[in-house]
Amino acid sequence: MTISEEKILNALRTVIDPDLKRDVVSLGFIKDLKIEGGRVSFNLELTTPACPLKAQLKTAAEEAVKMVEGVTEAHVEVTSNVSAHRIQGGEEMLPAVKNIVAIASGKGGVGKSTISVSLSVALARSGAKVGLLDTDIYGPSIPIMMGVTERPEIKGEKLIPIIKYGVSLMSIGFLIAEDTPLIWRGPMVMKAVEQLLTDVEWGELDYLLVDLPPGTGDVQLTLAQKVPLSGTVIVTTPQDVALLDVVRGIAMFNKLNVPVLGVIENMSFFLCPHCGERTDIFSHGGGEAAAKKLGVPFLGEVPIDLKIRAGGDAGRPILVDDPESPQSKVFIRIGEQLAARISSL
Repeated sequence: MTISEEKILNALRTVIDPDLKRDVVSLGFIKDLKIEGGRVSFNLELTTPACPLKAQLKTAAEEAVKMVEGVTEAHVEVTSNVSAHRIQGGEEMLPAVKNIVAIASGKGGVGKSTISVSLSVALARSGAKVGLLDTDIYGPSIPIMMGVTERPEIKGEKLIPIIKYGVSLMSIGFLIAEDTPLIWRGPMVMKAVEQLLTDVEWGELDYLLVDLPPGTGDVQLTLAQKVPLSGTVIVTTPQDVALLDVVRGIAMFNKLNVPVLGVIENMSFFLCPHCGERTDIFSHGGGEAAAKKLGVPFLGEVPIDLKIRAGGDAGRPILVDDPESPQSKVFIRIGEQLAARISSL
């Protein structure tokens, strides 16, 4: 019996991507379809290597094809091709960067840089090309948290990012001495942020995460108005004072027409390493409640954990030192949720 391409594609139309709510054929995921007797093979090209459901989709596609009469073998290779999502119009500053995502917080002290570092490493480990830009001009912490002490090279008129743990990095902290305070007014800060974006040879990236300083000031406005962002992620802690700042932060990005990709609740709870008892030090669940109230996705909660803190201080994120730990898997899941959210834009 001859197996037609039409029969295979019709079978695959029953496989639905749960995030995008469409079948894999209409989404254009099926590539290089080959039929050789009873053997069918093709690539399932997803929109991100960090797709949380890639194993499920692969299995569903194989089973759907095997249901076609005459098929004796189905071979599915999962690949990815991250789509570009640039929301704002205007000048294309970084044409080789597919998605620029701002990591923001309404106030300081919520662990935003820890989240930025962990998400960048998680996405890089999924197979994505990832960059991380530290725009906290007055208090750059990415060099310490990623364990970088060297200065970036200069080729021509461009700075070359430092690559660590698979992530392309740039920070004002790479360019100044640790004990040198920056006493800059707003225009100087905004110019520095622009230069860190445009005077760096970022190359081709699937995701460039931008670690913003806390608040809703000059850097946030510069980035939102001049850079074609895919969206922003808001980091908070559970207590009420932090959640009030979430509302302000989301309101600012809404006014600037920047999509809010989701909310992450950091320092969500503490699990005693000895007895396993859970303590909600800063209350719990406020981030998810705020996200629901404001109509934005909740990406996940990160516990208070000594290993996460120690990794940041030592310049070795927990995903590097202990990638199979429960703490690392939290960041992997959040990275998958973020990638899925970007894909669905």
